[in-house]
Amino acid sequence: MAEAQEPLWDRTRKLIREYWPLGDPVALKDVIGVNLPKGDLGKVRRKIEACLEGKGGEVSARARAAELGEAYLVLNANGRRRFLTLLAEEYDVDPEAVEVAMTALRESDDPQNRQQLSMALRNLLEPPRAKILKQFNGLQGGVKFLVDLRSELMRWAKDNQALQDLDKDVYRLLVSWFDIGFLDLQRITWKSSAELLEKFIQYEAVHEIRSWKDLKNRLEEDRRCYAFFHPSMPNEPLIFVEVALVNGISTDVHELLDEKAPMIDPGKADTAIFYSISNCQDGLAGVSFGNFLIKRVVADLASSLPGLKNFATLSPIPGFTSWLNRQAENIESSDDEEARVSKAAAEVIGTLAEQNNIGDLLNSTAGKSKRAELARRLQQQLLSLCATYLLKAKRGSQVADRVAHFHLTNGALIKQINWAANLSDNGVEQSLGMMVNYLYDLPSIEKQHEAYRSGEISASAAVKKLVR
Repeated sequence: MAEAQEPLWDRTRKLIREYWPLGDPVALKDVIGVNLPKGDLGKVRRKIEACLEGKGGEVSARARAAELGEAYLVLNANGRRRFLTLLAEEYDVDPEAVEVAMTALRESDDPQNRQQLSMALRNLLEPPRAKILKQFNGLQGGVKFLVDLRSELMRWAKDNQALQDLDKDVYRLLVSWFDIGFLDLQRITWKSSAELLEKFIQYEAVHEIRSWKDLKNRLEEDRRCYAFFHPSMPNEPLIFVEVALVNGISTDVHELLDEKAPMIDPGKADTAIFYSISNCQDGLAGVSFGNFLIKRVVADLASSLPGLKNFATLSPIPGFTSWLNRQAENIESSDDEEARVSKAAAEVIGTLAEQNNIGDLLNSTAGKSKRAELARRLQQQLLSLCATYLLKAKRGSQVADRVAHFHLTNGALIKQINWAANLSDNGVEQSLGMMVNYLYDLPSIEKQHEAYRSGEISASAAVKKLVR
């Protein structure tokens, strides 16, 4: 896994060194071993202490921060983990100093002195490592450096409390730097730079872009692609959404991705289908952009194409198959409803286990053969189970499916569940080929958003009927 991350740092090194001219990186490797052995930890401490001391002017401060960043970049994965562990464990808040400051504040009766003590306490509550992180922000390319740093840090923090605390520090900074007011919405077209188009291919996480021809098809006139960018990362999309301009609500993703399908006049389309939303920066996990992106894109489309009457998605159901398997194992439930669901799930799982090509079976509902009859029975069972999953399965107060939660939070309605809508390997694995349309009815968005916050799931009568 660590080796798989190296290309990420190769890109960052290239960006950083364009702005951080610090000499030969090989020489730095000679100074600090790439694995950051114990004997070299003192060298890193001295670099950190120099940054914290802040001697000299702004130029000197930036040079020291750049030197520390370069020292981090020349390390391998193990070395970077040791570096971050050092930063997390030795440059946290000093609890004894905080306690002394709190005692002094409590005992002081002088308003002016209390104000000074309050300011001192606030400074003590900021861990020294946070000051180091902020210094990177002052370097051109430094924001991308921290975003990539966090993408690794999150993995390592799972079993280390000190690294979890460091991750929270980085996260808080990124949330403040990536406020929606700072972001720029741009449309990606076939005329965009080759570098940006390559990143579009790389970051697509829902429906893989198979070729340049496939990419061009997704950027034709009856298609739209929008992305958010940050001023400090002008060549790196943060999140993007792909939209198809069609007539009627689409129920099959293969039709949307068909390179041979005839192109329609965007001005005559009545529906915008959002069929892919991809986050591009792993290090920005937890920083929410998607809800703002959809609303901004809807506003742009409604303004430029007044013929559009419907705004909907054709979305994956990523948690359905794993939920179905769990239900099939829950055969001893004492709750009648849960027992009914478990029995139905077990029957479906047993039937599918006997099939060689599940995708082919799911696409065989037409005709009078035994295979078609089996497929139709599965269709009826699975549509009901899928509706139960979307409306009933919970993770705390939220619906269990993360995509459903995203759209319901944004004020969408579960419009319909579509059979055999995505028979790719991934589509069959995630949801046995089913996809769902979430409808964004503009006058109802706020009401449905508030309803979901109160625990109510907005869904069409057809979807609710499937549960019964």
